[in-house]
Amino acid sequence: MIRTILKSLLKPEAYPEPTHSVELIQTHVSWIFLTDNYAYKVKKPVDFGFLNFTTIDRRRFYCNEEVRLNRRLCPDIYEGVVELRETSSGAAFHGNGPIIDFAVRMKRLPADRMLDRLLAKGEISATEIRQVAGVIADFHLKAVTAPAIAEYGQLDRIMFNWQENFEQMSGFEDSTLPAEEREYIRNWVSSFAGEQAGLFKERVEQGFIRECDGDIHLENICLVDGRVYIFDCIEFNERFRYCDTAADVAFLLMDLDFHHRKDLADQAMATYLELTADKDMPALVDFYKIYRAFVRGKVESFRLNDSCIDQPEVDQARLKAILYFRLARGYVERRRLKPTLFITCGLMGCGKSTLAAQLSFELGINSFNSDVSRKKIAGLPPTPSNAEAYGSGLYSPRANADTYAELLRLAQAELTTGRSVIIDASFKNQAARLQFAALAERFSAEFIILQVTCSDPEIRRRLVDRSTGGQSVSDGRLELLDQQQKEFELPENSEGKIIVLSTTNSPAAQTSMIYARLG
Repeated sequence: MIRTILKSLLKPEAYPEPTHSVELIQTHVSWIFLTDNYAYKVKKPVDFGFLNFTTIDRRRFYCNEEVRLNRRLCPDIYEGVVELRETSSGAAFHGNGPIIDFAVRMKRLPADRMLDRLLAKGEISATEIRQVAGVIADFHLKAVTAPAIAEYGQLDRIMFNWQENFEQMSGFEDSTLPAEEREYIRNWVSSFAGEQAGLFKERVEQGFIRECDGDIHLENICLVDGRVYIFDCIEFNERFRYCDTAADVAFLLMDLDFHHRKDLADQAMATYLELTADKDMPALVDFYKIYRAFVRGKVESFRLNDSCIDQPEVDQARLKAILYFRLARGYVERRRLKPTLFITCGLMGCGKSTLAAQLSFELGINSFNSDVSRKKIAGLPPTPSNAEAYGSGLYSPRANADTYAELLRLAQAELTTGRSVIIDASFKNQAARLQFAALAERFSAEFIILQVTCSDPEIRRRLVDRSTGGQSVSDGRLELLDQQQKEFELPENSEGKIIVLSTTNSPAAQTSMIYARLG
């Protein structure tokens, strides 16, 4: 029945206005049909506990709620609720046949102006992010509050939402969130809530619990002709919409972090704090970022059980969910990480850069790659790879010295500001490692050597695959491996703290091992 309706709604004649085509987008709770100028959002008949759309009356009610609430930030976009009817040629949004369902009808916003797409194209600067933060700040300052709304800021209500999250993830231990990671986050949340109980109480008393949006992330923000549209708020559950304003804006900050733009997240937070004068928000923002990352991971995990999406989408949802949960874990670790200089150490093709990228993402710290720096010094683009002979050209002793000097400079720039940093290079010589150890000591920073290991057959397989790809940043090639192996000086305990990591484990497992060793 559902598939028949979906098939009918992919036909242009199912719509009251002329349209050349119809596109279907799915979320875990909705089917969204895009015509040339409009979007029709039909709610799926699902029950996730916190959301129940299983009856037509519920779907009609929440369609009306969606229009009412979203008109706060998009008054000219949400046109109303329309009836889905049965016709002789199938389901349609016109005619006089029996009502099958209801949908929200809204003007179609340009997909290429969504914030996530603009960010991917490099078309978002601090100026646009400050504008978005300004709209959110103004919205929060004017948002409704009342004693009944304020009750949702009580710590027991907040912890109920957390407990629901943890329980709903118990079925995904083998796919997106291992049990030990879930329990680690649970223990941290419980500890933080206990330590900050007084602050949560003050937020209620000071009026920061308001009727917010509840779903402010990049895919729900559109920039058109200098105007900010924030759409698709939470309409289906008051306890997700009635929340601390810090929790609401934390969603945007987390999503910017997720998209590797901590710099823009910092800009958004600075603007928001300036406009709202919310002096206590910084003490809570990590707690709420973890919550938002966890919820996004949960939502993506739910898609694994959606029979209406195909396998590539399921696979993509699984990977995305894992990344959100790793970001949540990373936020916990950031709070206890002292200024640290990490260096990788290992043969070409062993997986150093993959690990460095994962650790950089989770901890929100910069990672500098030797191949990128080497080519930048030479005035070359990062890709494609260059077929240099071993120890010559870009890899001559002089070029190596210049590259490591530049990496040392970059590391120092980060440590000077009190930030941790990752230097992603082979560090095959003890002399180079000792230079960086001395730098860490000068800034009273931790010095960690991430010694990355991989079996010889696997390294050789990777190097062959890399050479056929042609677009790798790394210039490592199979014919150079034997010489590098001969010259490689394994790190010694006297050089610093060594954490040995095998790339037979996933990047997520490797970073968890790093955190455990950092203790």
